[in-house]
Amino acid sequence: MGKVGMLLGLDLGTGSLKALLLDSDGQVRGEASQPYPVKAPYPGWAESDPEDWWRAAAEATRAAVGSLATQVVAVGLSGQMHGVVLSDSAGRPLRPAILWADGRSVQELDTLKTLPESLQHRLANPLVVGMAAPSLLWLKHHQPQLYAEARWALQPKDWLRLRLTGQVASEPSDASGTLLYDLLADTWAWEVLEHLGLRTELLPPLLPSHAVAGRLTAAAARWLGLPEGLPVATGAADTAAALLGSGLEVGEVQLTVGSGAQIAVLLKEPRVDSTFRTHLYRAVQPQQWYALAALQNAGLALEWVRRTLGLDWEAAYQEAQKAPAGCEGLHFLPYLTGERTPHLDPRARGVWAGLGLNHQRGHLMRAALEGVAYSIREGLEALGTAVPPQVPLRLSGGGSQAPFWQQMLSDVLGRSLVSTSTPSASARGAALLAGMAVGMPIEVTKKETLVIEPQNPVYEEGYRRFRDLYHGLSSWF
Repeated sequence: MGKVGMLLGLDLGTGSLKALLLDSDGQVRGEASQPYPVKAPYPGWAESDPEDWWRAAAEATRAAVGSLATQVVAVGLSGQMHGVVLSDSAGRPLRPAILWADGRSVQELDTLKTLPESLQHRLANPLVVGMAAPSLLWLKHHQPQLYAEARWALQPKDWLRLRLTGQVASEPSDASGTLLYDLLADTWAWEVLEHLGLRTELLPPLLPSHAVAGRLTAAAARWLGLPEGLPVATGAADTAAALLGSGLEVGEVQLTVGSGAQIAVLLKEPRVDSTFRTHLYRAVQPQQWYALAALQNAGLALEWVRRTLGLDWEAAYQEAQKAPAGCEGLHFLPYLTGERTPHLDPRARGVWAGLGLNHQRGHLMRAALEGVAYSIREGLEALGTAVPPQVPLRLSGGGSQAPFWQQMLSDVLGRSLVSTSTPSASARGAALLAGMAVGMPIEVTKKETLVIEPQNPVYEEGYRRFRDLYHGLSSWF
């Protein structure tokens, strides 16, 4: 007979930490989110204070769990990918975490490009800023004392687990997004670290995503308001956890819209993109991978536009609907933090182009939504044959819930969208991994609430002009 109790999933996102409590039937019994700032002390930087994450973990957990704390039997984790947290052996951060959206390590990419072609192939991913490898090289070059003092260089959720348990580990889904992992051998890419001159002892041992990686210490238990000694699963990268939490099967495609956007297709064998425009990462299950188009600027850009225009989200959508499709010649490039798929261009920047006296606030807002949708279409096309033709996209993420926005995405992508009812898929996936770790597996039931069909082909010309605009301006960035 399986265990009975509650499973807690903690999802350490870019701008907030979410706690989600599942019962043994997979029903949500509590949920809470606690925000924290992303700081840019210099242009192109993106950092967070891990102590802010730690405070958010306590506040979100206590709010989500409430009076059910004694019924929690395990904790699982998911987290934003690619970052670097330098810490001492006890998990005390030596500096702010460098995040995935950080663009400071452009020069360090030149060092990565000296890797032999055979090693680059084994990394199976494009060489882009914001990944752990170039960020770690930047720390070595620009903050050598902190680099020398560090005991660990951890992914965000791995740092959180160290604070929770006192034990250090990582796992394949997060490790495969560092540019320090051999996708084909399923282990740290030791030859790459040696070629780059990075300290190999900074990387933690690897465990399966569903393993028990430690137990809640007395201090952490008091901090979170949970029982001491609870098993803590290794967990997974946020996208991998979301694929598990939403029940994605091999060959299905998921579009997640949050701060960034990701288009992921689950694979039963590794398929390295020969153009290196898209990514290949490990999934949480053994012998599964996923191809990924990763776009840095989705909700991140839309939130900036909304805030700059002085609108709340309800008003933003209302204003946007007043403008016609195509915005009467107004176009928006959403690359406020550079872009990954398909451009791999950290210097790209945001642009409104085609402004005229006829354009109002609604045009600006709608152009931003259309620009993000066009960039997602570029990502979908970059995945090429990895995405089966005419397969619907399963839509998830907190930035994908408005019906107007969903219809625009379907129209621009020319694909049917299946809107799912698991917007907290990463946190749910983290809780499911906790259940797997303690012998309490929960079957994922897909809950498809709406199918959106493409209706308006008017965006074809806008998409062509969007692509031309980037290529015309790329030498100017």
